Amino acid sequence: MKLVALFTAAGINIAVCAVLLSLYSILRKQPGNVNVYFGRRLASKRSRRTNLCLERFVPSPSWILKAWHTTEDELLSVGGLDAVVFVRIVVFSLRVFSVAAIVCTFLVLPVNYYGQDRKHVDISFEPLEVFSIENVKEGSRWLWTHCLALYIITIAACTLSYFEFKAITNLRLVHIIGSPPNPSHFAILVRGIPWAPEVSYHETVRNFFTNYHESTYLSHQMIYKAGTVQKLKECAAAFVFFKTRFAALVASRILQTSNPMMWVTDQAPEPHDICWSNLCIPYRQLWIRKIAILVASIVFMIVFLLPVTFVQGLTQLDHLQESLPFLKGILKKEYMSQIVTGYLPSVILILFLYTVPPTMMLFAAIEGSISRSGRKKSACYKVLFFLIWNVFFVNVFTGSVISQLSVFNRITNLPAQLAKEVPAQATFFITYVLSSGWASLATELIQIFPLIWISFQRYILRCKDDSLTGPQSFPYHTEIPRILLFVFLGFTCSILAPLITPFLLVYFFLGYLVYKNQLVNVYVTKYDSGGGFWPIAHSTTVFALIFTQIVALGVFGMKRATVASGFTIPLLILTILFHEYCRQRFLPIFKNNSAQILIDLDRRDERAGKMEEIYDQLHTAYCQFTPSTTPESDLSPSTHGQDLEESNRGSEILEEGKPQPKR
Repeated sequence: MKLVALFTAAGINIAVCAVLLSLYSILRKQPGNVNVYFGRRLASKRSRRTNLCLERFVPSPSWILKAWHTTEDELLSVGGLDAVVFVRIVVFSLRVFSVAAIVCTFLVLPVNYYGQDRKHVDISFEPLEVFSIENVKEGSRWLWTHCLALYIITIAACTLSYFEFKAITNLRLVHIIGSPPNPSHFAILVRGIPWAPEVSYHETVRNFFTNYHESTYLSHQMIYKAGTVQKLKECAAAFVFFKTRFAALVASRILQTSNPMMWVTDQAPEPHDICWSNLCIPYRQLWIRKIAILVASIVFMIVFLLPVTFVQGLTQLDHLQESLPFLKGILKKEYMSQIVTGYLPSVILILFLYTVPPTMMLFAAIEGSISRSGRKKSACYKVLFFLIWNVFFVNVFTGSVISQLSVFNRITNLPAQLAKEVPAQATFFITYVLSSGWASLATELIQIFPLIWISFQRYILRCKDDSLTGPQSFPYHTEIPRILLFVFLGFTCSILAPLITPFLLVYFFLGYLVYKNQLVNVYVTKYDSGGGFWPIAHSTTVFALIFTQIVALGVFGMKRATVASGFTIPLLILTILFHEYCRQRFLPIFKNNSAQILIDLDRRDERAGKMEEIYDQLHTAYCQFTPSTTPESDLSPSTHGQDLEESNRGSEILEEGKPQPKR
């Protein structure tokens, strides 16, 4: 692939982005599209009359300035801590690759370009391999520049990642301390409740916790199966409320009985974050579901080898002409060959990749996550692994499906294979950043699918009310894996093919503006994980650095650069030690709440006399049904006051007359 083909792909993507951005500036001013482009603002104002509201958003370029000047506090107030962390991931990537672009452009790129004793033609007609480490001859004394660049990039990434981890950890702690009393801090989810023929689940839960947690147990609320009829049959699950946050924390972490499959406790999700349909899944089924989803994910990844192999066939023009002789006449035209090899493969791959996030979200839901944020986080992991595997590894090991599967038979030669194949495929990754990165941001901004859906409702179905098109929550499971994939590609190709870094810089800068605009105007925050997505970004960054160092070690070995190889090994060890330190220092705060903070919050609320008010809010916060359809046993008896016991005796009597659930 020649540099002019890369310019062709870049020109096409710039044109597409310019058209979509111009179209967005027009569509966002139309009153009929206010539900698409200002859904969050409408939801917060609870008004559908938006003609006056739109006056603030003209002229069209003002959205860029508004996004640029949106502060972190404003973003926190409208999008929650997850929105702040997401934007911080983008800013972190922008900072890291600013350093990488400067170092690689001025230090590595000239060494690559003049790495061979050859006569250079017009630079626009140079093959892209000339700008990669492939062009550096074996035994070159200039390979130390690549090792130096690797050190600078690694140190910059680790330093910035450490301070981001520290800052986001502090934000999470401030979020816990400064927020209003959170009902989930007083509640635990109990599953695997044993069934007894003589008593209901309701009685069983009350007897167990009044017996073993007498001093701290407050009350409980049974969980019912979903459905009009099924909601009168109880599940073997309940929310149990405690008098203090610390008591709930202890109860959620300890083993309740000698049988780990019974009386299983977890910290309760926030009320708006609960997946009610998954709470009634028998606890004994969960491990079976996880194994089944793992197998299904592997099968899906194997099936996806077919489109990836087809895409790679398009990048190999000689093989394509041999397989399809009738294309020889078409591909002789220079502009057609540039489009086929430089633009079409990545576009086709992107179209196939649109099926991945909804599929992985379905898999995450079937796994049985008890919270929507947990389900989205699980889908985020799955999409990220899928993208890294299929976009990077499968594309690196090109060829037929059979030859790609045979890679596993030569696992011992993997470093050498990576050292040989990654530089050769770097040009495809550059075009992928152009087509998947730049164009995806323009597509996200214009909201194509919601726009098509609301137009279908209005002009085909003739619906005058757009209430069916409600504001959506931000698709973290789609956007975070996409950003982290580009981070992975950027680190891997930084010293091998430095031309990728300027395109990544443009992507992250444009993404900073687009995502802030969308979080402020479009998406509604329905629940918050408290910044739980940052550990995913940190782990992916460290994995990308370690993988880059391993590939560089293999490349230095092939190029017979002994000094560069020797200096890369300690860098690899130090990066692993850095990750382990961060994992020990910061990660536990994202998994558990500290006893110190919870006890201080309990004492603060006790001194302020807020405990009784908090107790009264627990049942309404975790109400599964509307008050008119809530079964009587939802108002479970409590041990903390005689008055509440008297008020609940009627529900106990009704409970005794209920039909008992079957095994």
